[in-house]
Amino acid sequence: MKATDAVGRGVASARAALAGNPSDGYGGAVIAVTLDAFGARATARAAAGSAARPDSELVGATIARFARDHRPEAVEGTVEWETSVPRGVGLGGSSAIVIATLRALCELHGVTLDRAQLATLALAVEREELGIAAGLQDRVAQSYGGLTFMDFGPDGGYEPLDTELLPPLVVAWREDAAADSGIVHGDLGTRFDAGEEVVRHAMTRLAQLARDARSALVRGDHAAFGACVDASFDVRREMIDLDERHVAMIERARACGASANYTGSGGAIVAVCRDGSHRADVTAALRELGCGTVATGASGGAARPGA
Repeated sequence: MKATDAVGRGVASARAALAGNPSDGYGGAVIAVTLDAFGARATARAAAGSAARPDSELVGATIARFARDHRPEAVEGTVEWETSVPRGVGLGGSSAIVIATLRALCELHGVTLDRAQLATLALAVEREELGIAAGLQDRVAQSYGGLTFMDFGPDGGYEPLDTELLPPLVVAWREDAAADSGIVHGDLGTRFDAGEEVVRHAMTRLAQLARDARSALVRGDHAAFGACVDASFDVRREMIDLDERHVAMIERARACGASANYTGSGGAIVAVCRDGSHRADVTAALRELGCGTVATGASGGAARPGA
């Protein structure tokens, strides 16, 4: 194979935060799981000029940052990409595109980044190149894959956990209720920096909920885990004005006896179920709202919107 024929490929899955979000940008903690039913793929090739196919500001910024930080010659190349992650609903769609592109570029140019380095570079692309307000948890969760506990405090770190620890989960979203998570994060950042007590207290509480959720999973206490998931949403509601359509999904899941929280800040939710039969009931109820759904956790499997 000629050097010019070399190809680099990268993939990244969608992700669903479970508890503690959105405290990651404030020295907090989050536990999240990736969703292999959805993801982004990228293929990088050396070529004259620089191009993203299809055109993408995210991919273009990723190429530029990678070239500046690692391989200047990376600006001479093309990246073909695609994604199946539902757009704008809080499942880490944009970060999946960036991570997949970085992985493809690393493979093409022989650059080795550990998982934490990959996450940090992906965040820099969105924050520093594009001015998008974002936190690390999406990128860390997608860099590590599977179930990850992330503590962003001064003595924290990232801990991969066995996905078998999870109870049955269903993730639901409404594509007609997508929201720009950057707006939410930008407003929270401004309020946090201004010292607003409700926001600062909420971030401390959310971080503890993530730590408690991790401990509950490790000891096999799914009821306590579900309580942490529920409380994470309740804390969010205390500090943010929420879209009624998103809240309706939470309330429908809770009416069926599930615990529920946002997966991010775009409106998708995750519901914690008792068993497979309970998950089927919760899924059916959410589909009645017009939601798309995907199962994960114990005995997970993909499902798409009902009629």
